[in-house]
Amino acid sequence: MIRNLILTAATTLLLLGNTFAGPRDDKEKEVKIKTSAVCGMCKARIERNLAFEKGVKEATLDVKSKVVTIKYNPAKTDVAKLKANISKTGYDAEDVAADEAGYNKLPGCCKKDSDMGHQ
Repeated sequence: MIRNLILTAATTLLLLGNTFAGPRDDKEKEVKIKTSAVCGMCKARIERNLAFEKGVKEATLDVKSKVVTIKYNPAKTDVAKLKANISKTGYDAEDVAADEAGYNKLPGCCKKDSDMGHQ
């Protein structure tokens, strides 16, 4: 009798846990956005600023291809907001031009029209 009661309680808790656990991360999306980044400092700046964007799980910029790969929760953000974040940081994000104020704050070596050498 006690064994059946324990099994019933355990099964009920298991079912309730699955019902009320909330949405799972299987709705995570990934997007690749071409930027105007040119060096390691650009990489650090873009990744850091995207980390503060609500819903962003991970952001990794490949400097060679200038493409940032972003994993995000579509319930909390969208591609337009991600591009706006990159733009405000001072970089082009595909069809969204760099925000002028953000671009002016970049070090000389991080500006896309700079003739300085990049590492």
